[in-house]
Formats: sequence, structure tokens, C-alpha cells
Amino acid sequence: MHIPDGYLGPSTYLVMYGASAPFWVLSLAKLKKALKSRAVPLLALGTAFIFIIMMFNVPIPGGTTGHAVGASLVTILLGPWAASLATSLVLLIQALVFGDGGITALGANCFTMGVIIPFSTWALFRLLVGKSPSRPYRVPITGGITAYIALNLAALATAFLLGIQPLLYHTADGKALYAPYPLSVAIPAMGLEHLIVFGWVEAVVTALALFFIQKYDASLIALAKKE
Repeated sequence: MHIPDGYLGPSTYLVMYGASAPFWVLSLAKLKKALKSRAVPLLALGTAFIFIIMMFNVPIPGGTTGHAVGASLVTILLGPWAASLATSLVLLIQALVFGDGGITALGANCFTMGVIIPFSTWALFRLLVGKSPSRPYRVPITGGITAYIALNLAALATAFLLGIQPLLYHTADGKALYAPYPLSVAIPAMGLEHLIVFGWVEAVVTALALFFIQKYDASLIALAKKE
């Protein structure tokens, strides 16, 4: 889902920077107040996990890539603000050091992966699992389901951003100036890959990680619920 430079027009990427910036500021402020010392190593591990899992990129027609993200797992363990900041930090490093995702598109990438995934995961997880899960497999299964849905929501948002570019920026004869593929191409290209492949990778990885964490130290998951 990494959008490179040159695929979003100026007004689009500036708007997306504006949409992401409040989450960066609030994440820093909230974590300074709420993040306990015990959770700091877990946040570092979560950030490393997101970095590694997002490095396995598969090019997708339309100017982006398909991959799992890992932000759902960090969200369930530490909450959406921590996951949002961790994901945004990873995206910044990838853009600056590895050229994975553009600098102009950083705001858009942070919004799709660092805002949509954490906050949709958090809302769905809290809704489906409740505050006091009574069955041992409820947390892992619910985590996998929410991770699958959240990743596909992010993929849909990415496809939408790419697909509206030909409508917003084109020459007098209709030639696209930035991303060339309309919504009719961008949405199926992004949607099918994530519905069929990457969403399941995200779901399985999240569910398995939660299963082992719950088995050996369930308090790590309880920490997130107390946020």
C-alpha cells in the first residue's frame, strides 16, 4: 500500500498531510502521559515487527504495493495511538532510507496504514471481544478478524486516493498527470489482492501472535484494554 512520489497531485497529498498531522501530534502527547515503562519494550518490538512485515512488498498494478502491515497487532496490545505512531515512524524510515513510499505521499501512506488500520482495529476489537473475554480463543480469533477487515479498509482507501487522480489532474485532452488508473481499475487491483492474499496473511499473523501472547502473558493484552 506504499504510494510512491508522482502518483498523487499536490492538493491531494497536502490534504493527506493535514489529515495525518493531528494524529502524529496527539499520539505523541497521549503516549507521553499514558505509556507505562513496562510497555516501552513492547512498543519497540511492535515497531520492529511492523517494519519487518511491511518490507515484504509485492508490486500491484496502479502504482502501489500489497503487503501485510502488522499495525493491528500493535493496536490490540498497546492501543491505537501507539500503533499509529509506530506505523508512521516505520513509514518515514522506509521512505527516507529505502525509497519505499514517497516523501510527498507520506501523509497519505500514514493515514491509510497509520490511522485507518489502528483505529478501525481498535473500534472493531472492542466491539466484538468486549472487556472481559470469556473464551480462550476469543481474543485471537477476534484479533484476526479485525486485522483482516482493517487491512482491507486501508487498501480501499489507498485505491480511492489513486483512483480519483485522473479525475482531479488531467490535460485538456484527458490524459492523466499523476496516477493514470481510474477507480474502476484501482479498486479491483488493490481490493482483490488484499481480500484474497494479504488480508489473510495479516489475519493469521495477528491471530497466532495473540494466541501465544495470551497463553504466556495475557496481561499484555489486558494492558491494551485498560487504555
